[in-house]
Amino acid sequence: MFFNNEFQLKRFKLQVKRFVEGKPFQNFILAVIIFNSILLGLMTYPALMSRFGNVMHLACNICVGIFTVEIAIKLYVYGKKFFNSGWNNFDFIIVLISLVPTAGTFSSLRVFRILRALRALRLITQLEKLRVIVQAIIDSIPNVAWASVLLLVIFYIFSIMGTTLFASNFPDWFGSIGKSMYTLFQVMTLESWSMGIARPVIAQFPFAWIYFISFILVSSFIVMNVIVGVVVNAISEISADIKKQKETTRLKHEKRDLTTELLKLKEQMAVVENLIEIEKTKNAN
Repeated sequence: MFFNNEFQLKRFKLQVKRFVEGKPFQNFILAVIIFNSILLGLMTYPALMSRFGNVMHLACNICVGIFTVEIAIKLYVYGKKFFNSGWNNFDFIIVLISLVPTAGTFSSLRVFRILRALRALRLITQLEKLRVIVQAIIDSIPNVAWASVLLLVIFYIFSIMGTTLFASNFPDWFGSIGKSMYTLFQVMTLESWSMGIARPVIAQFPFAWIYFISFILVSSFIVMNVIVGVVVNAISEISADIKKQKETTRLKHEKRDLTTELLKLKEQMAVVENLIEIEKTKNAN
């Protein structure tokens, strides 16, 4: 009897796990996240809130309820293993923040109302492509940091040159190291750099085109491409790791299915043994 109950419990948990990991459930949660994100945006319009405020708040609370139930089910299925995944922890924190009330005692604390917008970040955990990009950016931070140090050195060198050359005629742009670095940042972003900065300077210093073009070539086209290359390489590596994980997961599922079949056979054998014992008891009587 104990064996049967334990088997039924494992079987039920396995079915719940398959349901949670299934595409229909994942797509449903994704749809709720998108709906909730749109709803939060609509709630910023006073005209809509004055007419449909109660309905919107009710729909928003239903979405939070769905998210809470989702996390509760996953905690039941995975147990402590749920917290082994960084993305699960991220989901848990976002849902926990969503449960903070925005009325009553907390209504005066604007920050809690602002935190509702974080629910849209759950799109990252639901869409694999977004997870890959975010993970790649996180993994690239050390290499990007060194590239940023290189970029800072380049900024510093060109800022000294710009301040020395152009400070007397353009004190607002090159009057100090700080002003020069800010001006060069605008040049690097290619925001109005030609008509707004470069051409006025070149009008008074004809050789200044060498300064600006060399800076753009080094900062925008070389260093920034290095940073992009680091991130792209990280995305490629993570994508390859995900493929390996999917293959491993597939093999685990096949092993789990085989284990389930063996448990079923054991249960059937136990039933047969019980029937044999009953028959022996009848014959003995």
